[in-house]
Amino acid sequence: MIQKVLFFLALIVGFIACDGNRKNAAEATGYPDADSKVAEMEAMPNYNEKVMSPPQLESQSVVQKLIKTAYLTFETPSIEKTYQSVKKSVLAHHGYIQNDNTSKSYDRISRSLLIRIPNDDFQPVVDSIVQRVKVLDKKDISSQDVTEEFVDLEARLKAKRKLEERYLQLLSKAKTVKDMLEIERQISQIREEIEAKQGRLKYLQNQVSYSTIHLNFYELIPVENPPSQTYLSRLWRAAKGGFTGIGNFVIGLVYIWPFILIGIIIGLLIRNRIRRRKISKTDVKRM
Repeated sequence: MIQKVLFFLALIVGFIACDGNRKNAAEATGYPDADSKVAEMEAMPNYNEKVMSPPQLESQSVVQKLIKTAYLTFETPSIEKTYQSVKKSVLAHHGYIQNDNTSKSYDRISRSLLIRIPNDDFQPVVDSIVQRVKVLDKKDISSQDVTEEFVDLEARLKAKRKLEERYLQLLSKAKTVKDMLEIERQISQIREEIEAKQGRLKYLQNQVSYSTIHLNFYELIPVENPPSQTYLSRLWRAAKGGFTGIGNFVIGLVYIWPFILIGIIIGLLIRNRIRRRKISKTDVKRM
């Protein structure tokens, strides 16, 4: 009886020792068994959604990100002088003119400028333009706070990069072609998302760093009335128009003279044929 109990205990100890050796071997190689590997791959995408928690955000000093935009429209006595003045102010504040369009209508010449100005110099440039204008047709200044989106993109971008590193580590340990293809597919998708977030972050950074001014100014021009005409002048113009019309008619006939000649020949042939028929009918009656 005692021998059976000891044998049973020896079997239990043996199973425990074998299981411990298997786990130690897996930890030593750094590559778990198939079930745990699949579980890790399925769990890793969830890491994609992890971002910085509110306590972490509050502990950091977040700089406010503002996109500033201004729309200005006004009349000017000299469109060229206004352009030179605006250009000088923009260059003095390290900005640049991105677009420059000029148009003309029956009573005005208009010029539209799209100006990009460093964020800190936005208000001084707007003030320098406005103070030279007597009456503004339009003045619209707005600012969009993108701080939350900016911080969220940075946090998600950081999480995506960590996720990419984990998949690269897993790729180096993959042993089958199926596992390698699946991991590479996940890495490709993650990299596309990283590039998209980097592009959006770059765009926001550009909009925050350089504010935008849509400037439209115009110069009124006098509308010329046609000169009054006397009866004799109108009669003389009509006579000149008649002579011109006759000349154009003669020139037109010269262009189509071959067709006129062909028409005359056909007309003569038809006339001769009709005469012959009449003569033949007269001769028949006399007989």
